[in-house]
Amino acid sequence: MTLRFIGVDPGTDGNNCPSVWVDEIDGSLVIQGWEVTDPAELAQVSERGPIPNHEKVIRIPRRMAHFLTEACDDKAADV
Repeated sequence: MTLRFIGVDPGTDGNNCPSVWVDEIDGSLVIQGWEVTDPAELAQVSERGPIPNHEKVIRIPRRMAHFLTEACDDKAADV
């Protein structure tokens, strides 16, 4: 498997979400989060451009930012 687990939201209620992984082959990030379904929020995101059918807008708490930094700073995942 090419995905390496980085971390789960430290404030999780035990449902193991949201979570961050890094793909060890291409260095991309894989993020599990809460799907944004609020029409007003989706409209704001869509102002920049349409959301393709194959993409989802997700939300993770700010307290997880260090997981994103860790995944991006991981020299083993650099391609």
